Amino acid sequence: MKKILKIGLPILLGVFLVWYSLSKVSFSELLVYFKKADYFWIVLGMLFGFLSHLSRAYRWRFQLEPMGYNIKLPNSIMAVFSAYLINYTIPRAGEVARASIITTYEGVPFEKGFGTIVAERVADLVVVMGIVIITLFLQFDFIMAFLTESFNPKNLIIAVFGLLVLGVLFIVYIKKSQSALAIKIKTFVSGLIEGVLSIFKMRKKWAFIFHTLFIWFMYVMMFYVTSFALEELHGIPFGAVLIGFISASFSIAATNGGIGSYPVAVYAAFSIFAIPEDPSIAFGWIVWTSQTIVLVGLGGLSLLLLPVYNRNKALKPE
Repeated sequence: MKKILKIGLPILLGVFLVWYSLSKVSFSELLVYFKKADYFWIVLGMLFGFLSHLSRAYRWRFQLEPMGYNIKLPNSIMAVFSAYLINYTIPRAGEVARASIITTYEGVPFEKGFGTIVAERVADLVVVMGIVIITLFLQFDFIMAFLTESFNPKNLIIAVFGLLVLGVLFIVYIKKSQSALAIKIKTFVSGLIEGVLSIFKMRKKWAFIFHTLFIWFMYVMMFYVTSFALEELHGIPFGAVLIGFISASFSIAATNGGIGSYPVAVYAAFSIFAIPEDPSIAFGWIVWTSQTIVLVGLGGLSLLLLPVYNRNKALKPE
């Protein structure tokens, strides 16, 4: 039942969100936006997304080298794209498949390969949190004005104070408790800290940090330049782009590859800036569709080429 829910719920949520977005903007209206879009900016966004994935594959080699594994770059690239494709079928299954691919063709033990993937996710999470903090700093006045207009200032202060108190109480509880939930949270947090600290112990730590920042810079640029494809979004503030990007990034975890959730997340973020819902949802679908074409196309090609490229070498894990 647990496995069924893990696979079924994201699919059902994705179907619902697709229906919801199409209830806001009809399919025929979406087609109009797709037809009149400037595809120069869409292709440029696809290129930035592609560069970020190449950088991710190259960065992975820095983590494996200290363990004595110098994997071929083509195998790393194809494993990364295969993982993205598989994530569209079963959420998070791509990470397992990626480690398995490198086990089969490069002889890296599965647990070691999977451990490096977990560590890189920690690094990515740190960067995302950094983007969130920068966005809050840059848009602090706007966000405070929005919250003040939307909520009673007195109630807002009480809510913030209440959340802080609850947060402190929760941290104290987790530190002292020995419950299964508390142990899981403490293990997760200690793993995050260990993962971050391990980066600074790498021989090529600065190269790893550069590629991590480059990956996310490319992600942001992919989102930003694609906004120029729709005339209705010309001149939107960069703060709206950042908040839309953050919202869309988190939405990918909600459904398989962000289907349905991605355009709705973009629309929810842009609505804060009073950007009309039709171009917001259309933009979300354009970004999601263009990136999905890249990932599905290159992911499928990678799965086909992996056995061909490694036809003389199929290793078993050590």
